[in-house]
Amino acid sequence: LLFAFTCVVLYRSLLALFGPHSGEKGMMVAWFASVLFAAHPIHTEVVANIKGCDEILTLLGCLGALYGMLKAWDTGQSKWALLGGISFFIACLSKENAAAYVVLIPLALWTFRGGNHSEASRSVWKASWPVFVAFAAFFVLRGSILQWRFGGEPMELMNNPFLKMEGNQWVKFAPAERLATIFYTLWKYVQLLIVPHPLTHDYYPRQVPVMSFGHPTVLLSLALYAFMGYYALRGVLRRNPIAFGILMYLLPLGIVSNLVFPIGTNMGERFAFMPSVGFCLLAGYLLYHLMQKNRTLILGLFGAVVLLYAAKTFVRNFAWESNEKLFFSDAVVSINSAKLQNACGGVLFDRATKEKDPEKQRVLCEQALPHLDQALKIYPNYKDAYISRGGAHYVLQEFPDAIADYRRAVQLAPDDPKLKTYLALALRDGGRYYGEQRSDIPNAFKCFNESWELNPKDPETARLLGVANGIQGNHPAAIEWFSKAVEAAPNDAGYIWDLGLAYSASGNLAKGEELRRKAMQIDPEIASRRNKGGR
Repeated sequence: LLFAFTCVVLYRSLLALFGPHSGEKGMMVAWFASVLFAAHPIHTEVVANIKGCDEILTLLGCLGALYGMLKAWDTGQSKWALLGGISFFIACLSKENAAAYVVLIPLALWTFRGGNHSEASRSVWKASWPVFVAFAAFFVLRGSILQWRFGGEPMELMNNPFLKMEGNQWVKFAPAERLATIFYTLWKYVQLLIVPHPLTHDYYPRQVPVMSFGHPTVLLSLALYAFMGYYALRGVLRRNPIAFGILMYLLPLGIVSNLVFPIGTNMGERFAFMPSVGFCLLAGYLLYHLMQKNRTLILGLFGAVVLLYAAKTFVRNFAWESNEKLFFSDAVVSINSAKLQNACGGVLFDRATKEKDPEKQRVLCEQALPHLDQALKIYPNYKDAYISRGGAHYVLQEFPDAIADYRRAVQLAPDDPKLKTYLALALRDGGRYYGEQRSDIPNAFKCFNESWELNPKDPETARLLGVANGIQGNHPAAIEWFSKAVEAAPNDAGYIWDLGLAYSASGNLAKGEELRRKAMQIDPEIASRRNKGGR
């Protein structure tokens, strides 16, 4: 509904922009642009994802401000100026991208309203004061809350895509690499606005590769944007509507391009939402002028494009049914995104933990591992991927691999107690694996002791240490460890029974019998279960 309302406001704003005397040209350009904007598949992420509400409200507020300022100019009524100021303040509160319209709204008045240069210049500044006041209020509010911080670039790949591994450490891109990579993404925006395929929600590292100015696409992008910048700056002084359309594309895009502020990722289709208004406006101009040569042909071609765009939008929406469906739909496209590959592996592992059938659980973990391996190949310090991969190895009873992954996760986040618990459990069951499957008692002891250091209240670890010491004939140590197990779980009949056996094995038959009777008072079936080899 918000998007539908935005499309209506866009159409009304473009009609107001051209004014009542523009005739068929203004109506047709506004119609072409609005229909193209409504049908464009690149907007699916913004509309289908609840997170996209900020983008929609920002553009809606900006277009409402543009409409209000144009109406205030045309009618001389202050209520429209007030409405424009309030609408723009709401846009700023929704997202900072609105800052582009601090420039675009005065430029719209300059380009599309009459008067000589000196008079128009003074009038534009005077008429735009509600927008300036709204932005100043937002700027002060933002600064006071966020302590005047304007982004940052941590040395962490998932929040700073302009890092690369050299040796064993992360370093920043060289300036030329950073700029070339940015211009590559700027070309991708143009390509997706013209041919919106394939679409994905994830452009995290390294879906966009490290680029150089030797790449043809980068050079083409640089030439295109240099031409657009030159044409726009030259044309705006002459009140050229096409120059305004270019700026309507360039200014909102510049804010999310990583040229001005770091945004934490290379690019995103949602970032094209506001710039696409300028693109659609330019397409509307082009279509109108072509229509003068062959009206039927151009309208037919436009209808075909809109139908194709609408079909793509319709199909793309189904990918947003759930996180799981979105991840696996887009993983085919974003094969080099560490974040998305980790997400796919994480979803499969989560499903495995909830699965009751051991065979299905095993299959899910086996399916998760290639995704997690790919995530770690791209980003070797990806803590979340180590956690999920360690869990998958644990379920598959590949304990050495599980221990290695959890150990690496603990190294990356040493203050997280949850990770130490995971490592302790892997070490505990890994020790059981070494002892029971490989008869490797030294490694079993090593795992048990480290597990106990990490999780010194786990009764099962204490019990296993008791068993290991008992097998080696160290009865005093076995009694000590079984006692710790009973201390940690005093009502567990199994631990009491084991302690009784340890006393009996040490020669204290009376104490052993006393403890076994105590265990049977808690669980009368324990003797028969133990005779059958059960716990």
